[in-house]
Amino acid sequence: MAAVLELIAGSYEQIAFGYRVKTDEKEWTAKADFTHHAHTASISAVAASERFVVTGSKDETIQLYDMKKRIEHGALLHHDGTITCLEFYGSSHLLSGGEDGLLCVWSTKKWECLKSIKAHKGHVMSLSVHPSGKLALSVGTDKTLRTWNLINGRSAFIKNIKQNAHIVRWSPDGNKYVVVANDKVNIYDLETASVTGTVTNPKRISSIKFLNDSILAIAGDDEVVRLCDMGKQKWVCEFKAHETRVKAVDSFNMEDYCVLVTASNDGFIKMWKLHLKEELEPPTLLGEVNTTARLTCLAVWKPSSVQQTAEEPAAEATTSEELAQELSKTKRVRIATEEVILEDESKPKKKKKGGK
Repeated sequence: MAAVLELIAGSYEQIAFGYRVKTDEKEWTAKADFTHHAHTASISAVAASERFVVTGSKDETIQLYDMKKRIEHGALLHHDGTITCLEFYGSSHLLSGGEDGLLCVWSTKKWECLKSIKAHKGHVMSLSVHPSGKLALSVGTDKTLRTWNLINGRSAFIKNIKQNAHIVRWSPDGNKYVVVANDKVNIYDLETASVTGTVTNPKRISSIKFLNDSILAIAGDDEVVRLCDMGKQKWVCEFKAHETRVKAVDSFNMEDYCVLVTASNDGFIKMWKLHLKEELEPPTLLGEVNTTARLTCLAVWKPSSVQQTAEEPAAEATTSEELAQELSKTKRVRIATEEVILEDESKPKKKKKGGK
């Protein structure tokens, strides 16, 4: 059965585009599904959960779209300055970062701002939530990498890095993370929190995406997308994706292959078929669409994941539970030179005695 999915892109022209993709043909077709012109300045960030799509802009607002009901859901107003990054954790929370240095945690039930943290002295440039949902990382223009304990919403650790980083990402297994500054990707090991390797891209990096635990797709200020094996710290594949620089990359998995999605200043969104095996071959083009806009950001929305969650709750829970257990085995995660104590919510302490 064909997967139902939608490509969501933001643009300099203040418009968010949605394209419904048909995946049951040899050549995939992306048909225009919606355009939203809710922002009054260029769109800087986009994120998708099972139900919602959110866009952040230089107009200081986060616009919400309910993809299930197909309606605009209003705007979130809390940041002062450009919204620089957005990321959902599961379907229950959204994290946002902005030029005001704030990191906000939103509940998607009532769209309340549960926590507003002054995360950085400068701008928050990027954030990433650990697969367990217990930790988040953020980088800012104050040359720091910060770790947040999402259980209590407090700063767990601050690490000074030598330059302003603009992207941070956890690997899917949560065992490592990467920090991008200009053209360099520094790979950090979770246990030691030290840099285990550095990869240098020929151009300044604009977007990255882990395709699996070791392969990282990197787009920079040129028309080429490069794939790097983070374990071996070497380039394993590169291909010309667009006519001008690639602004954003995203990916999702089909049954036996990965689909890499790229968006460019040339207005095109392209979908590439890639088999993640020992010897990586350049991907083949599955389909493309010309938005005629200057694209800035990209996300893939998959409503089919809602059905999967409903049908197979165990599979989803096991994974996050395993990761959570892995993280809290000793109740400690060693990050840089300090230890972060993670609260174990599953064991109420004093109540038991009183109850007996």
